[in-house]
Amino acid sequence: MAAVGQDVADRGQAALAWINAFRAKEGRAPLDVSRDLTRAAAAHATDMARKGYFSHSGSDGSSIADRARRAGYRFCFIAENIAKGQRGLEGVLTGWAGSPGHRKNMLAPEAESVALVEAPGRIWVMMLGRDGC
Repeated sequence: MAAVGQDVADRGQAALAWINAFRAKEGRAPLDVSRDLTRAAAAHATDMARKGYFSHSGSDGSSIADRARRAGYRFCFIAENIAKGQRGLEGVLTGWAGSPGHRKNMLAPEAESVALVEAPGRIWVMMLGRDGC
């Protein structure tokens, strides 16, 4: 488990095989882990953990697009899944896979990159995107 910030764990590489196998079953291309998306996801997860909220909107009113741009990710596609309380990687991934909106994000044909982090309080943030289009 790599740290990406104070108390935030980068779970992207650990989740990559699961995510790519899930996508392959649906005829989708594999993803790679993006450092920029990981920074953006970690910043949002940290903000939620420190300030005690749970939302796709940042405490400063930022959107996923704002956070991706701040991290240097120039996207033509961006999506975000958040979760709270799941005890492990398998639990959060299978939970998202079973939820229509989250599943749609994970299977987005436009996505080329992914990030997944876990913050204190079992706060999970996944970002998916396509950069540089």
